[in-house]
Amino acid sequence: MERIIMHIDVNNAFLSWTALYLLKNGSKYDIRNSYAVIGGDEQTRSGIVLAKSTPAKRLGVVTGETLYSARKKCRVLKTYEPNFKFYSEMSNKMFNLISKYTPDIEIASIDECYLDYTKIKSMQGDQLEFAKKLQKEIYDELGFTVNIGIANNKLCAKMASDFTKPYKIHTLYDNEIQEKMWPLEVGELFGIGKKTVPKLNKINIFTIKDLANSKREELYKYFKNQSESMINWANGIDNSPVISKPRIPKGIGNEITLDHDVTDIKELYKYLLFLSEKVGQRIRKQNKYARVIVVILKDNNFKKYSHQKKLQTPTNNNEEIYNMAKIILREIYDDEKIRLIGIRLDNLTDKKIKQVSIFDKIEEEKNIDEVVDKLNNKYKNIIKKATLINTKTRRE
Repeated sequence: MERIIMHIDVNNAFLSWTALYLLKNGSKYDIRNSYAVIGGDEQTRSGIVLAKSTPAKRLGVVTGETLYSARKKCRVLKTYEPNFKFYSEMSNKMFNLISKYTPDIEIASIDECYLDYTKIKSMQGDQLEFAKKLQKEIYDELGFTVNIGIANNKLCAKMASDFTKPYKIHTLYDNEIQEKMWPLEVGELFGIGKKTVPKLNKINIFTIKDLANSKREELYKYFKNQSESMINWANGIDNSPVISKPRIPKGIGNEITLDHDVTDIKELYKYLLFLSEKVGQRIRKQNKYARVIVVILKDNNFKKYSHQKKLQTPTNNNEEIYNMAKIILREIYDDEKIRLIGIRLDNLTDKKIKQVSIFDKIEEEKNIDEVVDKLNNKYKNIIKKATLINTKTRRE
């Protein structure tokens, strides 16, 4: 059976939801039609544009710039503080509305989700007609608009929902990839970050078609193991399922919210070191070893993503966790402004496969870690890495 996947994405979520909140509380006009942005206090890290209205966008206001900069472009610009409690309420209402049709939805973020339409097509009929019905129902009942992308997998559904906005429905089926997706600039491909684009341009890859037709062995010279995934994405290949239920955590993890936006990877290393010691201590308490290490990031636009690597030898050693976490971070970090960072240890095991050539060194480090654990447990974290003494964090 051919898969049919939909991606539902709220148009300009934070601004639309703020507009609804204001209208419900006595406002006389809709800020979506005015020169408006969602932001915060300019004296703090939240003093940036989180969302902007269409009129503000026409004047060059962009998401992520400072409010000071935005006001230079638009003197009459009005700023509204984010209302995350109301955003969460509207988000839940939308997901609940969609869930009455099928339990097969995957929440990707506060304002977007994937829906597996494959199983319910026989009951609900043509997918395009259903998308029109769903889009109208969300608007009529909740008061905001959504884009819907329809495809044969999640990647293409996501790409389709971004084609043109607002309040649009687009398709990107397998037989439409070459016509609709290949002509786009390579930076528009979902999964390709802004840091990667100039590297691709340097080797004469400018469009998604260029990337799709590139040779794996040539791309590998520049992007190593990522090259295979990049070529698959450019060809619209994505076999990932729609995960309708939260995954039961089988690992050990820690996340910290940073007290400022971080753009320096060396500073992020310090937080990784802090987290490596935390998860290392926890996994050793359980007398377990991790086969997989995951690094989690959230940027200042609240996009959360992660990347993982499988280890040849399971570990519960701080230094090994930290070194692998740094490798993972280098692969996924794309100069974003980071607000949250985390490490998770997955695929836990009770046994460790010994490698004789390095075993003595590992056992020595393991014993040191265990001694430090005992001292910290007894004397409330008396021992701390020197590089972490001035590291400020806010625990999640």
